[in-house]
Amino acid sequence: MATKPLDAARRSPRVLGNSWGRMEVETLGTGRDFILYPGGGRRWDWNETGTHHDPGIQPADVTDLIEHGAAVVVLSRGMECRLGTCPETLDLLRGRNIEVHVEETRKAVELYNHLAASRPVGGLFHSTC
Repeated sequence: MATKPLDAARRSPRVLGNSWGRMEVETLGTGRDFILYPGGGRRWDWNETGTHHDPGIQPADVTDLIEHGAAVVVLSRGMECRLGTCPETLDLLRGRNIEVHVEETRKAVELYNHLAASRPVGGLFHSTC
């Protein structure tokens, strides 16, 4: 059975380009790190939640993804997999029955773009280490 594409207002923006320290996102332009969710996204400023490579992605970092209705979430670990993910973050997402994937950034982008074609997906993307 073929999946039906999401309408434009609910579709997550695609990542158009990804290289060390630079991402290009549909409708959002270029930047280093991004929070993407159904219907939009923004640049990801780690200072907002006190995120650091260790312990990594905080529960507060995924708030926008949950609030914008992501049914599946892709969390990137960075290009060298140095960005961690707090266990509490995974517990929060799974506790809300949100499917979660944690991948190296290039693989995370590929998976996210694939999912964005047919599902309400959110993602956090770190484009360096």
